[in-house]
Amino acid sequence: MLTKLWLCTALSLGFVVAAASANFAQDNPDIHVVVNMVQLNVAVTDKKGSYITGLKPEDFQLLEDGIVEKPATFAEGNEPARNLGELANQDPGGPVKGPGGQFLPGSQTFNDLISGANVFILFDTSDYMYRGFVFAQDAITEFVRSLGNADKIAFYSYSRDLSRAAGLTSDRSQVLQAVRSTVAGDQAALYNCLLLTLKDAAQNTGRKVIVVFSNGPDNSSVVPPEDVAEFAQSAGVSIYMISTQQARLEPVSTAVFDRMTAATGGKAYFAKNWRDEHQAFASIRDDLAHLYSLSYYPKFNPNTGWRSITVKLMGDKLKNYKVRTRKGYRPQPARFSAADKTTVSESSPNPVGTSGSAGTSGSGSER
Repeated sequence: MLTKLWLCTALSLGFVVAAASANFAQDNPDIHVVVNMVQLNVAVTDKKGSYITGLKPEDFQLLEDGIVEKPATFAEGNEPARNLGELANQDPGGPVKGPGGQFLPGSQTFNDLISGANVFILFDTSDYMYRGFVFAQDAITEFVRSLGNADKIAFYSYSRDLSRAAGLTSDRSQVLQAVRSTVAGDQAALYNCLLLTLKDAAQNTGRKVIVVFSNGPDNSSVVPPEDVAEFAQSAGVSIYMISTQQARLEPVSTAVFDRMTAATGGKAYFAKNWRDEHQAFASIRDDLAHLYSLSYYPKFNPNTGWRSITVKLMGDKLKNYKVRTRKGYRPQPARFSAADKTTVSESSPNPVGTSGSAGTSGSGSER
């Protein structure tokens, strides 16, 4: 009798433990980090700021958290990317393969990764822009016309809200029409709208660039610029900012613009007049034409947080040159439960920054 009672009790406890374990697994799914190809835009210049051309893949050393990484693809300027190492047998018309030969989940064709740049132009149409509005439109128009045929362009404008005036397209006339249709209006929520633009850019593969034209400081955003900068780095988006002298008069905005662009591998310009605006856009176009594009598949790295990226030049002849690229990224966690063992790859980064405020999609208005 005691044996039967003990057996019943044990079975009951087993069912309770099993049920509790199932509920725990359901409420607390495993978290795995999935990192696909990491793409870098790298500018190399001498002490005078002149671009260094003709470098080879072996001239670069890529490090992630101090771990030496093997380049997977390489390109200079607008040239087609070359497959390196285990990607040498990649079918240009097929899905992208990882270093072990496996197809990457949700990946596009290899040509999609290397064809041109995706350039998002974000134009300040706030009430700061009443002066010099037409001159700014002229500078943007000239910039659009000057970009290579392989590049796709999106044109957004912002004041308090974000307006997606022209989606990503190779049709220059559509973009130019959107530029000319803009009008000046409300207060400026730059960081809110820049975050929304970054989220759009992050959905695309290949080289991703945002060019911001701002005429003044941000006075309406709820998103801190530090979160925006981290998201841009994790998404692999280079930010270039052209600002008029109005923003230059506010030291805080000047410092933020400099830090944000430097962290993402871009540059900041402060234009005193309309001639400077044209020159700044020409400099950005020149920069895009001289960037080296490198990519790699990260080796095993237990760090699931912020990962630092360092690009070095190899050899004594190159040691005095300056390298500019993004400083790191935060890998995206992919969730799956015990019932679903299929890991889904996430190509877009986690929008939540260190403080979490950048993860709120409602932080900026859209229309």
